[in-house]
Amino acid sequence: MLKLWRWYQNCLAVHPVKTQVISSGFIWGAGDVAAQYVTHYTAKTRGVTNESHSQDDKKEFKINWKRVSTTSLFGLAFVGPVGHYWYEGLDKFIRHRLLLKPNSFRFVAAKVGADGFLFGPLDLLVFFTYMGFSAGKSVPQIKEDVKRDFLPALILEGGIWPVGQVANFRYVPVRYQLLYANFFCLLDSCFLSWVEQQQDAPWKEWVKSFLPLK
Repeated sequence: MLKLWRWYQNCLAVHPVKTQVISSGFIWGAGDVAAQYVTHYTAKTRGVTNESHSQDDKKEFKINWKRVSTTSLFGLAFVGPVGHYWYEGLDKFIRHRLLLKPNSFRFVAAKVGADGFLFGPLDLLVFFTYMGFSAGKSVPQIKEDVKRDFLPALILEGGIWPVGQVANFRYVPVRYQLLYANFFCLLDSCFLSWVEQQQDAPWKEWVKSFLPLK
């Protein structure tokens, strides 16, 4: 494990963007495999009782590698490069434009706030839109999927990510912040893939019912 960590440090020092792109792709792919596993073994909780679905539940779990490759591409093409420049740029902006003292309460709070209100929603929007296009859906269908999935995912993530990011921005050096976030992304990618596969699950409407929206 120590040798692996040193190897990663060396790769990060020489090829920072490439290293984070590859690691992000791998992690998001692994998260989708986990999501497929969870979805397969919790399918009965969605209240679907027709005969064809019951027969599908009895089938042996098989990984949909096409979907895994699609999700991995999201990590490679978006999370890796955008995440790298986001963390680097956010740190420079907070330090040199807002002139906040590193690791102070205001410094960490500013980073957590910007990450939660800017990068978080963008990440969700791009993910659900990308997954829709990759599945061959039309623009109207994708809009409906985003309306269905975006708010429940944003609400649930909003209660988890800020806690993890406080520790990230307070204690982790900038060059390793995306790696730290990627460990959470292993769960996050699993969660988002699971949310996307849940389609019209009743719990989504239950979550949205807490919002003052029509």
